[in-house]
Amino acid sequence: MPKLIVSGARAALLLAAPVVGQPQTGPVVRTEYHLTARPWKPLGIPREKYLEVIEGACRFSIQHQDATGAIIDPFLKREHQYATPYFANAVGTLLAAGRARDLLPYGVKAMEHATANFAGGQPAIPDQHGNFFIAALTEALETYAGRVPEETLKIWRERMKKPRRDVVSSGTNNWETYVMKGEWMRVLAGLADRDDAISAIEDAWRSRQRERIAPAPWRLYHDRTSDPDTLNVEAVGRGNLLALTDLGYNGPSSAEIRDWVETGTRLTLMLQDPSGQAPTNGRTDDHVWVDVGYQLSFEVMAERMQRQGDPWLAGQFRHAAMLSFQSIGRWRRTDGPWAGSYFVTKNRFDLSLRVGYQEASQYSNYNGSLMFHLSEAYHARKSAIEERPAPSEIGGYAMATDEQFASAFANAGGMQMQANMRGQIAETHGNRWTPLGVVRFARPGWDTRLGPSDGALTGAGGVTFAPAFSENGKWLRLADLSARYEGTWSVQFVHPLLVRCAIAYHPKPGQTGPTFRNEFTLTPDGVLSVVRNTSPGESPWGVTWPLLENDGATLLRSNTAHIATAGYPGTADRQNFIALDSLPKMVFEPVLRSTFGDLRPVRVTAPGEVNRTFVYPSGAGDPEAETVRTSFTLTSDGLRSVLGRLSGDVYVGRTAAGGFADQVDLDGDGTVDAKFSQPCGFLFQIAGGKAVAVEADRPVTAEIQGRKVTLGRYTPLKLAAAQPKRD
Repeated sequence: MPKLIVSGARAALLLAAPVVGQPQTGPVVRTEYHLTARPWKPLGIPREKYLEVIEGACRFSIQHQDATGAIIDPFLKREHQYATPYFANAVGTLLAAGRARDLLPYGVKAMEHATANFAGGQPAIPDQHGNFFIAALTEALETYAGRVPEETLKIWRERMKKPRRDVVSSGTNNWETYVMKGEWMRVLAGLADRDDAISAIEDAWRSRQRERIAPAPWRLYHDRTSDPDTLNVEAVGRGNLLALTDLGYNGPSSAEIRDWVETGTRLTLMLQDPSGQAPTNGRTDDHVWVDVGYQLSFEVMAERMQRQGDPWLAGQFRHAAMLSFQSIGRWRRTDGPWAGSYFVTKNRFDLSLRVGYQEASQYSNYNGSLMFHLSEAYHARKSAIEERPAPSEIGGYAMATDEQFASAFANAGGMQMQANMRGQIAETHGNRWTPLGVVRFARPGWDTRLGPSDGALTGAGGVTFAPAFSENGKWLRLADLSARYEGTWSVQFVHPLLVRCAIAYHPKPGQTGPTFRNEFTLTPDGVLSVVRNTSPGESPWGVTWPLLENDGATLLRSNTAHIATAGYPGTADRQNFIALDSLPKMVFEPVLRSTFGDLRPVRVTAPGEVNRTFVYPSGAGDPEAETVRTSFTLTSDGLRSVLGRLSGDVYVGRTAAGGFADQVDLDGDGTVDAKFSQPCGFLFQIAGGKAVAVEADRPVTAEIQGRKVTLGRYTPLKLAAAQPKRD
């Protein structure tokens, strides 16, 4: 099969896509398989679990409520932004569900205080954040109905009729989407004039918000508050517009808004990592509440796809929502007075250090965001929907975002990689959020914090998985060189068990320096990285491994002459960076603090013309890293190890086999076990060397371990126990 290799000059023009056997153009390359490479089971998280988390956060918050009803930030020692209305909304959700009735007085005080602030207009609202009050308080009114005197509810409703222009700030980024959503909610509640609200929403969309939506095929939301742009605040702008359409907005632009944000939310299924994390990068990256923002959008889409008669996609969205919810549990606190609350960013450092915070990041507002958006997710989840594997667990895609985001993603069998084609130069909102290079490695059923889940870019330097070189006697990491270097992404092959892609690193126009090509081969078991210096000259160069050492508690770390390993005490999960070249040299450089923790840059040089690393996330039952290293062999057409074997475009692992061919040996005995009527993309789930399920990318007939079958396009077929092989 011809493999199309396409690369662009810059990140925005990346990726013409060779979906296996079906060439197509565009920056998003994806296949449509259903089977997973690893054994999969539903999470089965009941809706009531959301309430448990909301209640825990509310019970923490009442410790910080003053006599007026305001929620006081434990560090600022004052009310901050929207913490109070978000708390009031969350308590109302609990009460409406028949839960935590003892919290009613606290919720009432918060409603009284927040609605009075709202009625006082922008000067009376903490930090002039009235944009964020509208939706939270309007939604809360219904939950308190019947639980407070009618006269009290009437007073609150009158206060909530305050004209929009007296309450909101003039922000035109995601702040305005809160107003669009909130105004329509006020219309539905009888608190605002329909025609006036539609006029305001249409003006916001046509004049300012429409151009913030990235063009097809992405349809992601550009907040434009960092450069590269934020893939985290993106979730808020898109999520608010998705909610607007879900609330039945029927203004002139409603169909366009709905189509665009649905498209963007489908795309984000591929940006979520297989443990449930939202993508990293940009302002407020790695803030815990962002995962809940993803969860909310996924719940909305699950219900919508169910209504539209697409149970598979509905099930994927429902499962992805549960992955997001499961993800945040890693940062929930159980310690004394903090129990029930969440760390703001994804680490466990002393909160006074504000690791990974933006200027506006505080304990009260972002715990408030988590409980409010989780309350919305609870309300959105109405139907019983059968879970299906999420795209991040299936794999079979590679994609680049547009140039403003400047990120790329690849996933084979759940083994996911996120890379940045540009790094941030100027500090915004208190940080440089986005470094150049690979920032995330993740796989299903594994603690992706170890990946690492992000790189670092600080005043002291940057670290990602990327090349490094010596210049004028000083070693430089590409992650340090945002103003000088950029990357170009290309894709060569895409299948759920095998993705081949590459990053070409080169100086920006007007800059100088060596050039590098980093080729990646992703399989469900790990990532093979091969780096070449593609420029003339003999300056020393190498590759940097980012090794997580401490995230508020010290991790276990070990190293040999070829391997550097990190893991959490008491668990089997380990991240292993394995040097495959003979006689590598490792230099352990000073740590840099990332949002996830302290990363140790390990500079690895090799004596040859290439530098080869195998990134191997291991867990319980997996082979030891040294066993993988000693068994690892690069062959003329692929590779072999105890994990599996790659030959041409076919990978055979321990639990799955697939690629593009007309036949395959599943158990490695040299005998063909399955033969297809024509070359095709295929995927087998295997157990003990035997096929237990199969899927193909086109209609074909096949003989599989002595059994003849007919396969439809992307239609999985379970197989009965295989018959003995014929002589």
